[in-house]
Amino acid sequence: MVPFSFAGQEWRLGASRALYWAEERALLVADLHLEKASFFARFGQMLPPYDSRETLGRVADAVRATGAARVFCLGDNFHDAAGPERLEPHAAGMLAALTRSLDWVWITGNHDEKGGAAPGTYVPELAVRGVILRHEAKAGERAPELSGHYHPKLRIAARGRRIARPCAVLSERKLILPAFGALTGGLDAGDPAIVRAMQPAAAIDALVAAGERLARFPVWRDPLWQEGRAPA
Repeated sequence: MVPFSFAGQEWRLGASRALYWAEERALLVADLHLEKASFFARFGQMLPPYDSRETLGRVADAVRATGAARVFCLGDNFHDAAGPERLEPHAAGMLAALTRSLDWVWITGNHDEKGGAAPGTYVPELAVRGVILRHEAKAGERAPELSGHYHPKLRIAARGRRIARPCAVLSERKLILPAFGALTGGLDAGDPAIVRAMQPAAAIDALVAAGERLARFPVWRDPLWQEGRAPA
């Protein structure tokens, strides 16, 4: 995982789309959307029913790789309120083992119950070391903030091809994580909805972990900042 600085602290972003917070020994993941396949199967769209197993396996891999003692899930944890009841036995066992061995916090999102059937602590948002953890970025928030919700993706043209990669989106005060779940789409990192949610900002960049380096791509700049004047 590649280190970078945000809110005066060190973080590490990996290709798995998980974020590691060294000072808290915490792993942060956003938008797991567990049991999304089984949700769609109820309406006749038959998807392979192993998305929860794959997603939780990747969480377990990230925990082992980092040595994390805590996990913060930043909302849209299950795809719907009945998701925990539909977990097949293998995935349910994986989740039980993870929540039993770690300090597990579910931050609730727009797809979630405020208190759910899965083990762990449920909160609408949380402040840790002065950083607000919530599901959806709050436009106008001036405290350091970490969130998910938008499933940001960086779309670029390279050698005549269009490439899309999950990415984090970073400004001076805010960081939006990519969706971690196995069955999640994405919104362009420079989409107006993301730019609005990131305000106030002077510069917004997309971050993509590439091997042992963190590639940084500009997606938006405040015109006043570009002219050398302080933005409002």
